[in-house]
Parts: sequence; structure tokens; C-alpha cells
Amino acid sequence: MSVTDPGSRTQIPAQIHLPGTFPLLQLNTQCECQSIRMRNDPLPDGASDDELVARVAAGDAVAFTALFRRRQADIYRVALLMTGSAAAAEDVTQEVFLAVMHDAKRFESGRASVAAWLCGIARNHARRWLDRDRRTVQLPESSESTEQGGIVQPDPLGDLSTAQEIDALRRAVLSLPVRYREVVVLCDLQDLSYDDAASALECAVGTVRSRLHRGRALLEAKMRARLTNGETVAKRGTRCLA
Repeated sequence: MSVTDPGSRTQIPAQIHLPGTFPLLQLNTQCECQSIRMRNDPLPDGASDDELVARVAAGDAVAFTALFRRRQADIYRVALLMTGSAAAAEDVTQEVFLAVMHDAKRFESGRASVAAWLCGIARNHARRWLDRDRRTVQLPESSESTEQGGIVQPDPLGDLSTAQEIDALRRAVLSLPVRYREVVVLCDLQDLSYDDAASALECAVGTVRSRLHRGRALLEAKMRARLTNGETVAKRGTRCLA
């Protein structure tokens, strides 16, 4: 499949491989019941995200394709880490860029980055998917205040190197309560600033800081427990093979 430029009906390759274990992702802008016509104006080299969105708002199909190619991997990653479902991540990514096509004029340059704006849209669609699908295991929403006396590492994700640890990380992230999961995904896995994360989550910067602190503490505890259990299983298996 490829991105269909509704103005010219030409097929524009739109497959981008996400590093690691993420699959190829495609976007089809041709919906069953509607066709959105866009122009094909030349795109200047090195156009910024803000410039691309402004051109999309003016109906520029080339700018839309460029923005999709540049940002779809980030949006898919956010959606996948939020939902734990590849199918849901693809649906969310599709919805995000269709929203961009319709609502690009609503983006306010200077108020937040385009990445934060897109992540905010993705977060809202992912939350709606989670509301519809309760199969994802959720922990009880706990207080945002961190227990006194605990020392939280500034980046519990920094030392991950093996496939086992990466898989444990994904599972641990998915087991976090949503309010902590989304801030860990945006700040620690997508490297958004506190200001951009606050814009994406529609909350105060102080709320982002407190949730991130608590989320990191929970994530670190889960990672330690999962990796410890994995080491125990591995040792038992080794003894059985001896």
C-alpha cells in the first residue's frame, strides 16, 4: 500500500521501517466515503515541521507526505507503547495524520512543537482505544506523590542493552497506570521536553514532573522484578540441562 495523493491520484511510496522490532507502517489517505483534494507545490529543502504543517493547512499534498514520512515512526511508537497492540498503533497513526489533514489550521506555531502536537493527538486516540479495550492489564491508580525515603534513578531506561531487557521494558511500560505510562513514553522514550509533554498531555509542567517521578519509580521497580525473575528462570533452566 502507499500514500495516495488525492489531487493527482499518483502513488507515493510511504513505507518507513522502524528500527528494532517495529514493523513497516503505511498510510492510506483515501477513505471509503471521502476524497480530500490537495495541491502539489514544490517543497523547499530543509523545511521545518512548522513550515510543513502551515503548508498542509494550505492544502499542500507534498508537505503532508513529507510530514508523514518524517513523523509517522514517532507517532506509531507512542501509540504502540501506549496500547501494546500493533493493530491499534496503526489505527492510531492513521487517525493522527487524517486529523492533521483536516485540522492543520488549528496548530499554533510557537505554543508547542509539532512533535508535541502530534503526540497529543496520538495520546488522545490511544486513550480512547484503551477505554474501548479493557483487556490491557491496569494497575490501580495510585497517588502521584512518591513514597518518602526511596531513591529514584534519573533514567531507569539508560542501561538497557539486551533483547530480554528491551522486552521487559515494553511489558513494564504497558503495566503502568495510564497517567504514568503516557508521561514516561513521551519524556523518556520520545525525549519530549517537560513543556512539550505538558502541552501534549494538556496539564501543568509540575504535573508532568510529579507523574514522571512516580512513573520512573514504578518502572524501575517493575524492571528489577522482571529481570530478577528472568535470571532465576534462566538459572533453573541451566541446572536442568546440566
